[in-house]
Formats: sequence, C-alpha cells, structure tokens
Amino acid sequence: MRRCLLIASSLLVAGCEAPIDQAATDAPLAGVQAIAQVQGPGARSPLEGRQVTVEGVVVANFAKGLGGVFLQSGADDGDPATAEGLFLPRQPDAEPRLRRGDRVRATGTVVELGDGDQTLTALDAQAVEVVGRGDVVARALAQAPASAAGWESLEGELLSITAPLTVSGNDGLARFGELSTSFGGRLYSPTEVAAPGVEAQAVAEENARLSLRLDDARSGQDPKNLWFIPGEWNDAAPLRAGSVITGVQGVLDQRYGSHRLQLTEAIGAIEQAPRPAAPTVAGDRRIAGFNVLNLFNGDGQGGGFPTERGAATPADHARQVAKLVAAVQALDPDLAALMELENDGYGPDSSLAQFVDALNAAGPHADWRFVGSGEGPGTNAIRVGIIYRASRFDAVGKPASIAQGPFERASRAPLAQAFRAGRGPVFVVVANHFKSKGGCDNATGGDADSGDGQACFNATRIESARRLNEWLATDPTGSSPAGALVIGDLNAHAQEDPLRLMYSRGWQDAFALAKAERPYSFVWAGHSARLDHALLDAGLAGRLRGAAEWHANADESDRFDYRQDRDNDPWRASDHDPMLLGLDLAR
Repeated sequence: MRRCLLIASSLLVAGCEAPIDQAATDAPLAGVQAIAQVQGPGARSPLEGRQVTVEGVVVANFAKGLGGVFLQSGADDGDPATAEGLFLPRQPDAEPRLRRGDRVRATGTVVELGDGDQTLTALDAQAVEVVGRGDVVARALAQAPASAAGWESLEGELLSITAPLTVSGNDGLARFGELSTSFGGRLYSPTEVAAPGVEAQAVAEENARLSLRLDDARSGQDPKNLWFIPGEWNDAAPLRAGSVITGVQGVLDQRYGSHRLQLTEAIGAIEQAPRPAAPTVAGDRRIAGFNVLNLFNGDGQGGGFPTERGAATPADHARQVAKLVAAVQALDPDLAALMELENDGYGPDSSLAQFVDALNAAGPHADWRFVGSGEGPGTNAIRVGIIYRASRFDAVGKPASIAQGPFERASRAPLAQAFRAGRGPVFVVVANHFKSKGGCDNATGGDADSGDGQACFNATRIESARRLNEWLATDPTGSSPAGALVIGDLNAHAQEDPLRLMYSRGWQDAFALAKAERPYSFVWAGHSARLDHALLDAGLAGRLRGAAEWHANADESDRFDYRQDRDNDPWRASDHDPMLLGLDLAR
C-alpha cells in the first residue's frame, strides 16, 4: 500500500511515529504556543511528545483525502528557519466540522508522522474549537529554497509557486495522482553527470533542492480523475516529461519520504512538451538498440497468457507488437539489437521469430531476418537478440555468446555476430543486457548499495564489463573483424564504474563522439539518465556519422503503453528510448 500516513482522529498508524514520552505528555505547556515554536528550526519538533495549545487558520481541509487539515499562523514569526503550518489529523465527520478560513484553537500532543527525519509535524488533538474566521495569503515562492533542508522551513504552509516548473517525471501520475516537477529544467541522475561518491552526492543534494512533487491531496491509488490537470490527458496533451507548468498552489506536506505540494487549486497552465519525430542520422547504414520491455508471446499459438513477464492477454500482446513494429518502422534501421525478448528458442512459435514475421508483414521492408544461435543465449527468462535486413547486411559466420561468471547468474548472456555491408569490412555487433539496479534486498557483499549513487549490483555490472571486454579480445566470432560495436542496456549511468572500465579499455561512447547534448534513455523518480549505451572500439569509431535517441518512451506516462492505449502508435512502446547510430560501413 502506498500510504503510511492514514490517520484516525486521535490514533496514529502503528510504526509511523516515535514513541511518546508519557511523562512529558503529562506536563502540558501553559498558554497558546505559536505554530512556529511547535515546528522549530529542525527536521523534528523540539516539543515532540509535549501537550500544547495552538491557534491557526485552516488553509486546506484534506480530511477526506489525507485524514486531516492544515492550520497556519495568521502572522509570520519573522524567523525564516521555522514553518508557520501544522497538520491536524482529523476524520471527515469529526466535530466541529472545519472549513477553509476557520480560525481554530486546538489542544493536543505534538507528534511526528513518518520515519527518521522525513516526518510531518502534527498535533494529535484532544480538543478543537472554532474561535472565528481568518485569512492567510499564500506565500509566493519564486525559486527553490537555498538548500534541500530549506523545504522544512515551509512545511505545512500555503504556497503559490510563481516560477515555472518542469515536469521531471510522470511515473506516479496514473497510479497515485502525483507528478514530479523541478525548478530550472530537467534533472539528471547524479551518476549520469558526475563521478560516483562525493561528486554524485553533491548533485543528488542539488536535485533534492530543486525537486517538488505535486500531489492530488488523496491517499488512494488509481484515481478516477486527475482533477488538478486542466483539460484532457490524451495523445494531444500527453503531459510528457519536459512539459512546463505554471500557476501552482497548495500546502507543503511531507510524507512517503519526500516533501510534496498537496494541491488546493487546479494547475493554471501546461505548456506541453511535443512528441518528437523519429531522428535521422548520416551514414550509409543505420543500427538501432532497443529494449522491447518483456516481449513474451505466450505459447506462440494464442495461448499461454498471462505470460511470466509481459502481456497478460493475446490482445495485450498484439498491441505490444503493433507499437514495437511502429517504432521500428519510424526509426527505419538496417539492424537492431534487442533486449528483453522472451528466451523461448528460435522456432516459428518463438517471440523473436513472430516479431520478425510481424515486421516483414507490416512493411515497408520484407527482408528482416534474425540471428539464431540455436538456444539462448543464456538461461535467463529474458535474452538479447539481433535482427537485420538481409538486403543491407550479410551475416558472417556463426554467432557467439558467453555464459560464465556474471552472465551465468545475473547479467543476460551477450550475443555477438559478425556482419558485412556491401564491400565494407567485417565488423561485430554485440547485444548486451547487464544486471539491473533493482532487487537490492537480495544484494550482498560488493553488490550491496554502498551509497555512492550506483545503487546495488554494481560489482556484478563491473565484472560483466570486465568479462565482456576480455571475451571480445579473443575474437569469439572468429571473423577477424575490423571493429566492434557494444550496444544495449548496461543498466549503468554514463559516469558509473562499468562504463568507466569500458572507456579505460579503449571503448568510446558513440554519443560523446557525436557530440550529443545531455543524452538520456530512461526517466525514473524524476531523474533522466542513460541505461542504454553504444560503445565503439577504435576500428569503428572513425566510421560513426551520427548518434541519436528517440525520446518516444522515457518521457511518456505508462498511461500510453500497450496495456491501456489502443492506438497501436509507437509512443511508450517500451520504458526505454531506442538508440539510432549512423555509420559508413559499406566501403
């Protein structure tokens, strides 16, 4: 369940607050305490566990959605380190019924809701009295606080954000009615732009300062309506990451591990980030890399659904294939390395064979082929694959793979195949999919999250990179290639150890060579970054003519994926953006 802070009128959910010192509770403070005194200058109230009386104006009644109301002082105490707002847990039917603008006197125990320092200061009230009416003007906020900790000084206050906010992530919009936004533009994952450790931690701190989550003031999941979004949420207005929002007002809350603005009014306006056309690149051959998001086809004969990882029904699978075909048609590559294919062989009922059949049936090209390695590669439920157009490339020799070390237990086994285009040199394409950053509860030893920004299983990814480089040095395809391309989902950002190891061994980042500005292929928790990479050795680097990503997926909400969208268009065909490289390979 998403929400830990569901609150009864005077009882807190077990485990959501620190134990109250009963002796301190029995010693109430005399007189009315200013809300700023209750909040104090730190992350937790200096009066936690004490009984106090406060007065404030109701600035938002969220009793139905969040189990309480927010009170705010009618006047600022002049101390910028202390917030003027306070949460009052309250049931919707509690008496007296409170309205926005009521001036309230409440007596109760000061508590902190949440865990650690990520808590919301609240008053567990035993007595509530309406003593009049009042008015609080929203505090205008033209920029983010000076530090991430500065958000604490605004907790519980009614805020009007006068600066534009960029949508940095929309992954929680359909499920929770919340939107990740940021001051000053798109945010990037720390280890995409900085070295792990101190440098990345500094970026993370700055990202936290600039981040503001907008919430719908409801604790439930899968809201039936997104009341705060002006207009429709559809293909014409998809609310992609990169969209810009203006006219935002709400109360600064803290729950579920982050500060968030519980909206009191609908958003004023949204400047929609446009859906981009598929990129074009120079060069006589085009090579794509594409994570296809668990392309499973059941038993290949219309049954076997729901599948282990992918589509739940035959209709879902048909829409998934249609979206992926539309994406390949738009990119128009001559060869593509694919990740997250069902590992079910190469027969006519296999997921890979049927996808190639769908490509050929849809056109405009009918010469798609797949690289068949007999079985696998690897024994994981998902595998990598390579498809190519027979009129554009000739496969040279047999494919090769490695299943030792990390490729046996964690990272998916790579697949290498030599090719030739026209009269050009033989070169090798290696499709890859390293171990993900997920499942940290099962990570031990060097794979545990060290806190340097690389998350868990970093040791496995480093070893995967080392083994991959050493294996390729042995010419596993036996083709004596003029060069090689390592392409795929390496599940590591650009500045992380696995990529640094590959760079140190002479591999070059195709996007750096192409001078691409701030590339990204994945958006998670309001941060953009690359998980998908294309690395060239010295033999191919000089033949690169362009590199681009098509942001058809990462910036889109899963509201538009195959499970919900019926348009069979390429948008949100996967959760990763595809890559497209242009190289001169035919001469």
